Formats: sequence, structure tokens, C-alpha cells
Amino acid sequence: MKYSHSKLFTLLTLLFLSVSVLAQSNSKFRVVLDPGHGGKDSGTNHGKNVEKDIVLAVALEVGKILKKESDIEVVYTRDSDVFVAVKERSVMANNSNGNVFVSIHCNGVNSNAAYGTETYVMGLSKNKSNLDVAKTENSVIMLEDDYKTQYAGFDPKSPESIIGLTLIQEDYIHQSIDLASRVQDSFTNDLKRKNRGVKQGPFWVLHGAFMPSVLIELGFVSNKEEGAYLSSKKGQKELAESIATGIIQYKKAYYSNGVSSSVTVKENQSKEVKKTTPAKEKKTVTVTKVSKGVVFKVQIAASTRVLALKPQNFKGLKNVTMIKSGNLNKYYYSETSSYDEAEKLLKEAKDKGHSSSFIVPFKNGKIITLEEALK
Repeated sequence: MKYSHSKLFTLLTLLFLSVSVLAQSNSKFRVVLDPGHGGKDSGTNHGKNVEKDIVLAVALEVGKILKKESDIEVVYTRDSDVFVAVKERSVMANNSNGNVFVSIHCNGVNSNAAYGTETYVMGLSKNKSNLDVAKTENSVIMLEDDYKTQYAGFDPKSPESIIGLTLIQEDYIHQSIDLASRVQDSFTNDLKRKNRGVKQGPFWVLHGAFMPSVLIELGFVSNKEEGAYLSSKKGQKELAESIATGIIQYKKAYYSNGVSSSVTVKENQSKEVKKTTPAKEKKTVTVTKVSKGVVFKVQIAASTRVLALKPQNFKGLKNVTMIKSGNLNKYYYSETSSYDEAEKLLKEAKDKGHSSSFIVPFKNGKIITLEEALK
């Protein structure tokens, strides 16, 4: 059966809405772990360093760590050496009502020189290196039966075929970048691995997931030293710990109970409350406690391009600032020391059309988690 682009978009929108409604009923933060490749698809291999085995071992270890958290649930797209079609992986993530989708892979090139970790989010890229990685990962679909029909004529080797893949993930790009950054920071700061950065690429496995999604390249199996590390129990455990740390930090920033934590203050306990509460009343007022020295900004965009800080570039929003983070430029709307005010600013940003905006706390110029900010 053939669908026009408009009908296909309508179907995807309806599916997205139904998944969103179901997701709201989840009491736990659900992480979908996707070990790449598997079964007849071994991935990239060099000597004894086999990608499908490495990523499965790391994913299972990540899951083991996350399951120790009482408010986190883990779903695997595969937990053994089986082949799973690329397009089925995001379907599984959506059907499980996941909060984040994390696809784990390894790099490999015809050289011993390249090494280091990198994490991708969905997006178009003119960078040849990024496109080459995406083409390699997307080429897996050619192992599937009748892939030309299943993937609507998509050619993983054709740049023209990848242009339409970014539509669905646009709503989650900022959160995806933040999750990717936390994972990369953990690799770099905790393990001292070479940081190849957070990048964008047109990956089929990411484009259909209705949630923040990242694709992690753990390192290069083609590098003799790094390949040995990736295949070792020690390396797999350390990499898993870093990934789990990044996911947990992300969860605390966006889904922690601390986000909505508040205290009930009686009339004479706060000068601010005194101003708004008549002296004779015994009413209580709920306020959010914020750590000293913390300010909140609303992140509305992230781009490799430098945009002029003019309202017309940000759907009419004024007071926009930019902070450079690696190869990305992050754009923030306004600033306040009140979390309650930050929530109002967030609503303003979303009302203007920045639907993927989120609150970011800073202390002494550095980003901290909401859990740290709301003490």
C-alpha cells in the first residue's frame, strides 16, 4: 500500500500523540537500550574485536547498573545475539513508552590512527566524517529481506535519501544533545577517553523514536589499543558506568522528584511570604527552595551555526544569549534566580513555538543539575 507524504505525516502524528498519552502513565523513567547489530549482522570487526559482542556486553552492563535505581526501568531491543531489523528498534522503543532511546555502537576504519568516543543525535550534516559513520550504520538495512520496500526506496549510500529522516526527531533535538553531552562528559572526565564530540548525523535507527535519542560510538575496534580495551571486561564495565552516569544525570535534571519539590512556609517564616500573605490569616504559601548563587535560563535552541541575537531569529523572543559548548552554540532565553519565574519563562518560550525548550540551572557560570539547584 502506498501513502502520500501528507498521509504518512498524519499517521506518524497520530502515533506520536497516542504514544505521548501512554507515556504519561509511566511511573518510572524508562530507558530503552539498543545494542547495535546482532545475529547475522556482526557490525564492524577487526581481529578478535567484534562490534556486536562488545555493544551487547556494554548494554547489558548499563542495564544492570540502571536497574539498581528504584525509579528507573530498562528495556532492551535485544539482550542476546539475535538480528533485529533497524526499523523495528525504534518501534520497540515507542511501544515500550520509553523516556530515552540509547543506541550503542563501535567505530571502525581502515587505519590504526583513529580513536576516541563520540555520540550522535539525529540531524543532517555536511561533515563527510559524520555522513560516513551514518552511511555505515544505515547500510545494515541492506541485510534485511525486501529492504527497498520496507524502507520506501531509501538508499543508505545516497545523500538525497537521508534528507527526510530528521522530521520526527526535531522536537527532541535539544534534550538529545543534552543527554549526548552528559554521556560524552562522563567518558572524558571519568575515563579520560579522547572526546570526539557530540555530533549530528542522519541515522535511520534514531529518526523514528518519539523520545530524546542518541547513538553512542564507544571507540574504534580498528585501533589496536582501543580495540583491546573495548573487548576487555574492564573496558566494557567502565564504558557502561559512564553511559549509566550520563543517563542518570539526565534523568535527575528532567525527571527527578526534586523538580517539583517544594516546602510549605508559614506566615512569619519568610519576608517574601509576608508581603503576599495578610498578617491575620493563617494561610500557607508554597515556594520552591533554590540553592544560593543559582540562576536559571531557558535553553531554546542549539546549533552549529552562529545566529544573530535578534528576536526575529528566535520567534520574537528578546533577551536571548549564546554560550558556546564544544562545536555547538546553545541559545538561552532570559535569566532568573527564581525557579517559579523560570517555569513562567519556559511557558513563554513554548508559547512562542520553542516546543523543545527546557530549564537549565547555572552556578558560577557552570551548568548543574536541577536536583543540585533545588535544595
